[in-house]
Amino acid sequence: MSRETVGIEDKIESELKGTTLLVYWEMLKADKEHAGVREVQRTLGLSSPSVALYHLEKLRGLGLLTKDRWGKYVVMKRVKVGVLQFFTHIGKFSLPRFLFYAVFFTTALFTYIIQYGAVTVDSIVVMLFGAFASIAFWYETIRIWKRKP
Repeated sequence: MSRETVGIEDKIESELKGTTLLVYWEMLKADKEHAGVREVQRTLGLSSPSVALYHLEKLRGLGLLTKDRWGKYVVMKRVKVGVLQFFTHIGKFSLPRFLFYAVFFTTALFTYIIQYGAVTVDSIVVMLFGAFASIAFWYETIRIWKRKP
């Protein structure tokens, strides 16, 4: 990665906070659908269309949004900075990355308990490991979910 790219990402990370982050998050949820100033204002409950316009134009200036000929905004670039780096976007859904690990370890633990229900020293160690991993990943998933914009 070049210095210029790192500088741009640092600028985006420093500017992408507060209401601007909320507007960007909402645009990501729209997933390439066009959104107008008033739509963003209503969705986020902003005080006026000019506030929505300010944040949309700020995102456009950062190179994250583009504007079509009808004045609608669309996501041009997805960035993984700040809290956004902990989320995976699948269509209109934004899910914490740790959710996939939590589901995997929980499923593996329950499958092991169902398949090998016998209690031995080895099975206790395996179940403790699975339980610890599941708890740790669920904890991180919930913690990140609470931090979402």
